[in-house]
Amino acid sequence: MEIWIYFTLLAAFMQAVRTAGQKKLSGHLNSMATTSVRYVYALPFAWGYLWWLLDYRSVEIPDLNASFIQYALLGSVAQIIGTACLITAFRYRNFSVATSLAKTEAVQIAIIGATVFSSSLSSWGWVSVIIGVLGVIIVSKVKFNYDDLFKNPGAGFGLASGLGLAITMLLVRESSLALNTDLMVSAAVTLVFMVTVQSVMSLSYVALQNRSQLPLMLKHWRVCTFVGLTSVIGSIGWYTASSYQNTAYVKALGQIEFFITLFITYRIFKESISKMEYLGMFLILLSVFILLLWA
Repeated sequence: MEIWIYFTLLAAFMQAVRTAGQKKLSGHLNSMATTSVRYVYALPFAWGYLWWLLDYRSVEIPDLNASFIQYALLGSVAQIIGTACLITAFRYRNFSVATSLAKTEAVQIAIIGATVFSSSLSSWGWVSVIIGVLGVIIVSKVKFNYDDLFKNPGAGFGLASGLGLAITMLLVRESSLALNTDLMVSAAVTLVFMVTVQSVMSLSYVALQNRSQLPLMLKHWRVCTFVGLTSVIGSIGWYTASSYQNTAYVKALGQIEFFITLFITYRIFKESISKMEYLGMFLILLSVFILLLWA
């Protein structure tokens, strides 16, 4: 298999694990503080990975040119907004609708990538992306109705989250490629730059808007460290995979995260799987099959 596939599978697995940690943490911290934890607690791990990789690959840190800085800064802001919207969506009663709409990220990446970044997909690539998103929505057991889509604020936050994260991943690829160096190193440099910027921005916002959240970020340091570590490992996977391959393909394969989440849940809690959930999982696997063989 190509290297981007391994990194995507790593990212999908770690994101499934990290999301569970973020959901638990959101019960103790507000949306922005929970978002900040993802970056602040990930920062030392990100720097450690970069320095290890530079030594392992025997590569010098590349010059941070203007294009890289522009893309990385925009991507940093987009990811903060997308993550905050997703965490806010968790707080609404119909959060399953919101989080399912957030999973339209893969389609949004494909559309924005094709129209703005000239990252077009093959016909089979589009089929894979659309089937995968349908599978995720079915697995989510969401029943959409007028109130959910047009009156539930969580639905809006879900779509906004998908858009923010879609833009982020497209800008991550552009940032990494702008460095014109070893792709694993450029992905790591992009990760460290963005996480550093995001840590400063999000922590400053928390300190200015609700300083009482800062002690809580220290009090729950075990869960925070878990979220930070799983976040940085997942980001290493996403950033590296996107440096090697079209981001839409990476996210299409990455939707297997939902399958992994269900598998872990049912293995732990021994719950039965409905026919609709089997159908959703089949569609997710079918989308991956199409992507790897024909796209």
